[in-house]
Amino acid sequence: MNIRTTRSRALLGAAPAALVLALGLTACGEADTTDATGTTSTTDAAASDAPTSAPAAAVQLTDAYVKATTGGMTAAFGTLVNTGDRDLSVVSATSSVAGLVELHEVVAAADGSMAMQPKEGGFVIPAGGTHELSPGGDHVMLMDLTGPLEPGTSVTVVLTLDDGSTLEVSAPVKEIAGGDETYQGGDMTGMDGMDGMDGMEMPSEDAGS
Repeated sequence: MNIRTTRSRALLGAAPAALVLALGLTACGEADTTDATGTTSTTDAAASDAPTSAPAAAVQLTDAYVKATTGGMTAAFGTLVNTGDRDLSVVSATSSVAGLVELHEVVAAADGSMAMQPKEGGFVIPAGGTHELSPGGDHVMLMDLTGPLEPGTSVTVVLTLDDGSTLEVSAPVKEIAGGDETYQGGDMTGMDGMDGMDGMEMPSEDAGS
């Protein structure tokens, strides 16, 4: 055997080893999956580690409902539930039936009456906990309504969380009593028919802020 032949065989023997090494490196970055038909597909391993849901997926609004009204303004209530492992906040809301939607709290005014006002920072739902929305307490205020809301119909409200993710909720319209509070703060322009929500009138000029 001459020197040239020996060298050629050595190179040919090294080629399969290099091919095996290259295939091994590829397998480290990709994962093969086989479906029920026997077809094999390759998925990037890094992509499979990406989050599969936004924080809004951990939030629910249970027992949701909206107070019936002839027009003007009303409110949505229920129980916000957080099934996640960190605190989440609802920071805003919208609805196709309202020109303006605000997150409200009820506080004591200077004259001793109870007054509604926008809730700074929104509604915080603790990890694994709940946050109640109820007449006389925190609620989603629907203002400048496009028309009356009658019992038996439903209203869609979209809640936005602090990370920008959203939760769409369908709430039935029910006939209920108001919380006997006034409104203070916020933009109330175009709020005709304010008496549509019992107990939630505009405050008098001498009401405290």
